[in-house]
Amino acid sequence: MKTQDTGRFLSLILRHKPDVIGITLDEHGWANVEELIHGIALRQPCDMAMLEQIVATDNKQRYSFNEDKTKIRANQGHSIPVDVELEALTPPEILYHGTGEKYVSSIETHGLIPKSRLYVHLSSDFDTALNVGKRHGNPMIYQVDANKMSQDGYTFYRSMNGVWLTKDVPVKYLKIID
Repeated sequence: MKTQDTGRFLSLILRHKPDVIGITLDEHGWANVEELIHGIALRQPCDMAMLEQIVATDNKQRYSFNEDKTKIRANQGHSIPVDVELEALTPPEILYHGTGEKYVSSIETHGLIPKSRLYVHLSSDFDTALNVGKRHGNPMIYQVDANKMSQDGYTFYRSMNGVWLTKDVPVKYLKIID
């Protein structure tokens, strides 16, 4: 089993299904590192060195250790209710959301909704949104009037890896970029 496969499994565990390996996350999404390694190792190779490598080399910076590396958590993207202790921040004036063309009609009707996640994920730059959109087929990029949303009382957070998060984005704050 490659480190990449273990990384995907780690994402499943820390963001969606910790019970797959018989562990629980605390209210802030933290898992005990020893329990995590033991649980993963029952299915595929895993040790502290591999876990440290996954955290250090993940191109999206999905994971964080606590200071003494006894706990680990996903920085965002959870489908299970956890409070990753994000601080509410004033967003940039404009944020972007990349998606696939097949989702445009739904977005034009319902706006951006988190679906199975806790938050809608937004980026501060067009290129990142474009890369996200490409993962969903023919990419479509929405410009989000985050400044107006913030003025209207919507709350924004920025995760440790720079992803902007909010509960939803109504249609009136969206503009598709042609």
